[in-house]
Amino acid sequence: MTHETWNVFWYAMITAVATGLGALPFIFIKKITPTVSGISNALAAGLMTGASIGLIIEGIDYNYPKVIIGLVLGLLFIGAVEWILNKYEKSNRDSPMFLVHKEGFFKHYKQAILLIVVMTAHSAAEGIGLGTSFGGTFKFGLMMTIAIAIHNIPEGLAISAGLVAKGVSWWKAALWSIFTSLPQPLFAVPAYMFITYFKQYLPVGLGFAAGAMFWVIFADIVPESQENIPKEKSAVIIVLAIATMLYLQYIL
Repeated sequence: MTHETWNVFWYAMITAVATGLGALPFIFIKKITPTVSGISNALAAGLMTGASIGLIIEGIDYNYPKVIIGLVLGLLFIGAVEWILNKYEKSNRDSPMFLVHKEGFFKHYKQAILLIVVMTAHSAAEGIGLGTSFGGTFKFGLMMTIAIAIHNIPEGLAISAGLVAKGVSWWKAALWSIFTSLPQPLFAVPAYMFITYFKQYLPVGLGFAAGAMFWVIFADIVPESQENIPKEKSAVIIVLAIATMLYLQYIL
């Protein structure tokens, strides 16, 4: 790989490691409440939405129709992946391979594979977004690195909250939080390499990443937030987080 490609990999790795920072509060917090989980998910949804809007704005500067095409393709792709996974999970829910360890880790290797696939479906969109952003300009790629890293912290907080509530130690929760984001560097590199060689598809790639992330936000993160806190409170946190992320992009 080229020097620039390695840079993309390491910047994407920073965003993955940032997810583990969300577990640090649980060194001191011993009891997890639904409110903490709900607020964490609302923050993650807002920051992720702000990052997605940034991708769309960047893509529009290149080619508006291609961004729209990418947006729809990203939505269809991640929607199809989650539909397949949900169908597979329902058909195998009573299978012995779905036995779970007392700390929430899967005993059977097949379930571990399923877990990896599920996490990949969620984190791959962010990795693709990061890789394609570096395909535009280094400055925009750096901005997206900061944006995704910041948004990954409350996402890690939400993941850790669920694990710690089941009795997992904070440092194991941190490692699993980082593990959930490893698809980001793994997908950022091929996305960057593709966009580098096929520059004309950059706006499609930016739209694709935004569409995939929008699905994750509105199909998974927002509903989880509103299960634990009032919808009005969740909406206020999400909007303020979007505003914060957009302002961060502006000053950068």
